[in-house]
Amino acid sequence: MPIYAYRCDDCGFAKDVLQKISDPVLTVCLSCGKPTFKKQLTAAGFQLKGTGWYATDFRGGTPPSTVVPTGPVEAAPAKEAAPATAVPAAPAAATPAPAKVD
Repeated sequence: MPIYAYRCDDCGFAKDVLQKISDPVLTVCLSCGKPTFKKQLTAAGFQLKGTGWYATDFRGGTPPSTVVPTGPVEAAPAKEAAPATAVPAAPAAATPAPAKVD
């Protein structure tokens, strides 16, 4: 169902209303009671309910992939093995070595 934004020209009261498309347009302000309540021109909002495609296919996840391979599958080139190397030596300590006592 669409969500419509309404605003009163007289008192400035604004409200978003969840209505069916076939419901009549509201004209009486819910705050001041004057017939100056008008529907605003806004981006349409809507609410999804039920068990349709949204609830089964896309809610809480990514859509399934629809990519279909069209040609032969090529093997990925083999990666060269990295040569085995020794573990690098630990860096030298930042403090000087203690003096030798005789």
